[in-house]
Amino acid sequence: MKTPCIPSPKQGSKGRGQSPAAQFAIPASRMEQLNELELLMEKSFWEEAELPAELFQKKVVASFPRTVLSRGMDNRYLVLAVNTVQNKEGNCEKRLVITASQSLENKELCILRNDWCSVPVEPGDIIHLEGDCTSDTWIIDKDFGYLILYPDMLISGTSIASSIRCMRRAVLSETFRSSDPATRQMLIGTVLHEVFQKAINNSFAPEKLQELAFQTIQEIRHLKEMYRLNLSQDEIKQEVEDYLPSFCKWAGDFMHKNTSTDFPQMQLSLPSDNSKDNSTCNIEVVKPMDIEESIWSPRFGLKGKIDVTVGVKIHRGYKTKYKIMPLELKTGKESNSIEHRSQVVLYTLLSQERRADPEAGLLLYLKTGQMYPVPANHLDKRELLKLRNQMAFSLFHRISKSATRQKTQLASLPQIIEEEKTCKYCSQIGNCALYSRAVEQQMDGSSVPIVMLPKIEEETQHLKQTHLEYFSLWCLMLTLESQSKDNKKNHQNIWLMPASEMEKSGSCIGNLIRMEHVKIVCDGQYLHNFQHKHGTIPVTNLMAGDRVIVSGEERSLFALSRGYVKEINMTTVTCLLDRNLSVLPESTLFRLDQEEKNCDIDTPLGNLSKLMENTFVSKKLRDLIIDFHEPQFISYLSSVLPHDAKDTVACILKGLNKPQRQAMKKVLLSKDYTLIVGMPGTGKTTTICTLVRILYACGFSVLLTSYTHSAVDNILLKLAKFKIGFLRLGQTQKVHPAVQQFTEQEICRSKSIKSLALLEELYNSQVPAPEQVEKGGVSNVTEAKLTVFLTSIFVKAGCSPSDIGIIAPYRQQLKIINDLLARSSIGMVEVNTVDKYQGRDKSIVLVSFVRSNKDGTVGELLKDWRRLNVAITRAKHKLILLGCVPSLNCYPPLEKLLNHLNSEKLIIDLPSREHESLCHILGDFQRE
Repeated sequence: MKTPCIPSPKQGSKGRGQSPAAQFAIPASRMEQLNELELLMEKSFWEEAELPAELFQKKVVASFPRTVLSRGMDNRYLVLAVNTVQNKEGNCEKRLVITASQSLENKELCILRNDWCSVPVEPGDIIHLEGDCTSDTWIIDKDFGYLILYPDMLISGTSIASSIRCMRRAVLSETFRSSDPATRQMLIGTVLHEVFQKAINNSFAPEKLQELAFQTIQEIRHLKEMYRLNLSQDEIKQEVEDYLPSFCKWAGDFMHKNTSTDFPQMQLSLPSDNSKDNSTCNIEVVKPMDIEESIWSPRFGLKGKIDVTVGVKIHRGYKTKYKIMPLELKTGKESNSIEHRSQVVLYTLLSQERRADPEAGLLLYLKTGQMYPVPANHLDKRELLKLRNQMAFSLFHRISKSATRQKTQLASLPQIIEEEKTCKYCSQIGNCALYSRAVEQQMDGSSVPIVMLPKIEEETQHLKQTHLEYFSLWCLMLTLESQSKDNKKNHQNIWLMPASEMEKSGSCIGNLIRMEHVKIVCDGQYLHNFQHKHGTIPVTNLMAGDRVIVSGEERSLFALSRGYVKEINMTTVTCLLDRNLSVLPESTLFRLDQEEKNCDIDTPLGNLSKLMENTFVSKKLRDLIIDFHEPQFISYLSSVLPHDAKDTVACILKGLNKPQRQAMKKVLLSKDYTLIVGMPGTGKTTTICTLVRILYACGFSVLLTSYTHSAVDNILLKLAKFKIGFLRLGQTQKVHPAVQQFTEQEICRSKSIKSLALLEELYNSQVPAPEQVEKGGVSNVTEAKLTVFLTSIFVKAGCSPSDIGIIAPYRQQLKIINDLLARSSIGMVEVNTVDKYQGRDKSIVLVSFVRSNKDGTVGELLKDWRRLNVAITRAKHKLILLGCVPSLNCYPPLEKLLNHLNSEKLIIDLPSREHESLCHILGDFQRE
């Protein structure tokens, strides 16, 4: 086995990076081949490569504007020429003339043998090489060395593993990123990962696992996902808890045993082991080293987050090896599949950026607690890196020129596979068929597997030719925009340029030392304070709100964390980051690099994909946007404006000029959309602000959005003066300081929102009135408070307490209402169940329905239509119903009643937080 050696930038071109031992290790036959190659190069090969230097320089500047050619660990070579030949044995070889010189001098030779000949490398490409370089010649074959194509394009290990079965699916997933739908399984998987990661740093005791699961499910980001997917918090909690016994089993098997033989026996042969050694061993997980370790690898063109990095002891007889390995967690079916194992192998490559080669990783299935060791041998790494190169080639060459007309067009994607079963459950089947029909089938000489044509037709038959052309055009436009020189998202300056050099541009600060303790702000956010090693921070363009990537000054610490600059002055920088960097030594020097603004085409490409879906909403949008159907408008304002809002709207309109009032009217009458166009300074912001006020007064829910945060905040600052309630969505760090108190994050934190019901109330901008289910029964404290408040108003208005009746279906609710009445000065009001009011009546009756939940449970008592009939027929003069309309609508008789009340304008939505201003009526008890 040859000893790999990374070229050193400090040595000359001859035998760079080669230790004497490694040089002598090269077999004589190989040296003879090298001598022959040198002779060949002297005679003719260089002459073939003598193409105009400006041709390559032009391509490099256009395609790789920021790449710095260099030797060393992160070497970058420019390919000058590619020649395919047959060697003496009759085997195919691909010979590359390469240079690491910006002037294109000092050429070297790279010989690709065996399957490496299939790498789609072209003149003008940038490559990275791993292996031996002797006499200016690299040899990459099946046993030794790697070639990485476009190494500054970092591709995730997950994407590469998914390309094993279908390269086309992997490329589509990278292209249409935001179109991959989030699912229940993905959410449960995320929660389970977090519970396990917290437990491995804490305890796997059953009661502790229950506590960690409960806390994790209450985190606001998970509640938001449950809300979006319309899931039940209790059901998610139950499903997560089903996994916890397996967590305990795994910890009991692999951690904290007395002797090495107590650990499970497994089969694992490391590449460095003697092949004669017995592969049977006992594996012990000693301790966690890191959680969600984010690693970028400019050597292998990879990136990824390792679920758990663990210290592992491999006990084999009387010998013990200690390794730091990646532990990959899987929540689905225990398959030990090639995709899962490949992910682990790729993570061993990533790990080499931070520490010694782990040589293997671990694959754990959380549902069963079964763990598999995965050795990372050269063959597996070689094949996965070749897949990575194929994927990089497809992603880089998304634009091509047509052969006949030299017209710029979208390039073909990797071939459609002929596996109906794989395609049936593919998340990208819609985009695959769409791209085939709209783009590839319009090309000369395109071919589609016959067996897949019916599936493509089925997926796209709802689309007209105009729709396909629209997709093709805008997919091309967005791809061109993303590939333009000014919009390329490149982070390679972090590994190719020292901080001292980047500081000159003002987009980087180096030599930073972490000071003070790291403060945990909330879910996954950590407040860090940095100080410059030499005191004063150099002049910089960085400012509060900027996105940054934090790296160590050491080469092994690229992209440790991402986040925002919160505050910056002459001596310190305060950042809100997604990882806690206090685990690193205090002496660690950091650098902050501004995360470059790029043309984000993920969102518009995702929207373009959704626009083509076979749904009612997408069809209507296609009619309006692509087929130019005229927007429809209602004929009369009276059918839109609520009667009680007309005076308010008239008052608001007084402050506008005639064109602005006409715009308001058009919007109010609109059924589809209205475009308001105005030159700068004509009052568009004022018009939008006024429009929101009017829509708010009419009882509409309004979503205000814009291309920039400042544009949204400028309008919200105006709305705040008119006491218009709003919920500001988006990253708090990007929001105007005066608006931050209204952000979703701040409100959730201040109100300690830890349940789906409370979050839903926040989003619906209604009074948060969730039910509570306890041993004593079902109750709703907010409804109870409002019931007593309204009762007090009637008494103050002159009604006798004996003429008022309060009805609730649950005894626990009656108890709470009676307690509230006892602490007030209202007097004796009868509070009873529906059954107790049978055959009796009152002048005024208030009914508290109590039930308010996500899953539509109204209980057996409310499902009894006879009881409902009694409840609503007990009032002689006035009936007040208090309840949650979405929950009550789940029961048909109540739905009919509520629909009738709504048609008669008899339902009043209490604005958010309005109930809090009423609580002073009932004294301090109400504020608890």
